[in-house]
Amino acid sequence: MRWVVIFAALAFVPARASADEKPVHLKQAPGVDVVEGYCGACHSLDYIVMNSPFLNAAQWDEKVTKMIKAYGAPIDPADAKTIGDYLKQNYGE
Repeated sequence: MRWVVIFAALAFVPARASADEKPVHLKQAPGVDVVEGYCGACHSLDYIVMNSPFLNAAQWDEKVTKMIKAYGAPIDPADAKTIGDYLKQNYGE
């Protein structure tokens, strides 16, 4: 009976769709629109900012390749190059 009361009470608690996250603003440079479009479609752009201190140019290329091959990101080769170039120039070591 206790669980019924708890679940009934929870039904009246409004669900929150937002985690009150602040928007991520990537560095404005050529390719930022492609990065925001493809990368932001699957994960938070925080991923880029948080990983930037740890990844060099080769590792950014590996990340882009992994997103395509392991996770099936539908990115064509020209856009993959644009994404890689943007990440290396703006967030690489």
